[in-house]
Order: sequence, then structure tokens, then C-alpha cells
Amino acid sequence: MTHRITALPRDQRHRLAPLLALYAAEMRDVLAGAATAAPEAQAALLAAHPAAEVLLAEDAAGVPLGFAILFDLPEVVFARHCGMLDDLFVRPEARGRGIARALIGAAVAEGQTRGWSHLRWIVPEADTAAIALYERIATRADWRSYVVRIDPAASL
Repeated sequence: MTHRITALPRDQRHRLAPLLALYAAEMRDVLAGAATAAPEAQAALLAAHPAAEVLLAEDAAGVPLGFAILFDLPEVVFARHCGMLDDLFVRPEARGRGIARALIGAAVAEGQTRGWSHLRWIVPEADTAAIALYERIATRADWRSYVVRIDPAASL
């Protein structure tokens, strides 16, 4: 089965709700928050957020298979921009077909167009399947990640 990746306009982000529901259910055991939001609220947040960008992977019939959420960030030291991949998800039955790799490739291509210095992301240590892919296609960063849980009920 083939797939295509496109930027998902704000007015179409409601289409992500079924994927967001699957993503939230899968991440329940990885994240520490008390309860996830309804998928419609998650999609509405992505539609309203001024900086969130979404890449959508679809099959030939237009069925959503996966998504990547990106942010264009300033990289102050070198007065450049970089990309932040905040979330990446492929529905379970579509895995193993190169969709996650293609979503990251599309993010890299977008970054090349924009002149980004790099694309970066974080991943929970418990997400071993994602880490296995990332170890094959990217270089592990020499950074530590920290979090201050402002609202422990909703936090990562």
C-alpha cells in the first residue's frame, strides 16, 4: 500500500481526532498525567495553535495513517532556525511500512527548504519501538532533557 504525506491545514485538523485517540491510548502507560483530553479537544488545540504544524500521512484512499507535529524554533546561538518534532504517531496496523521514517523525512525536507540547522525531538525512554527506529535514522543528541511538572495531573 502506498502513502502520501502532506501538510494538514488548520481547518482540516479535526481529521486527526481518530489518530489522536489511538495515540493517547498508546501513550497512557508512558505519560504520567492523570487523564488525557478528548481527541476532539486535542485536534482543536492543534487547529488553534499559532505555531503548530502538522504533517499527515494518508493512504491512497485518503485514510489517515499517521502524523507528525512540528514547530519552527529560533536557534539563538547561531541566529538560525531549527525544527522541533513534538509528536509522531503511526496507527498500529500501518506500522512497518516506512511511514514514520517518511514523516521524519518530510520534516527534514521541510527543514532543508527553510534553512533549519537541525531537526530535534525527545522520546520517552519507555517507547522502545520508536527508539529502535530513531537509533537507525538519527544521531543521539548530547543533551539532557528536564521537566518541571507545573500541573502533575496533565503533565508528561
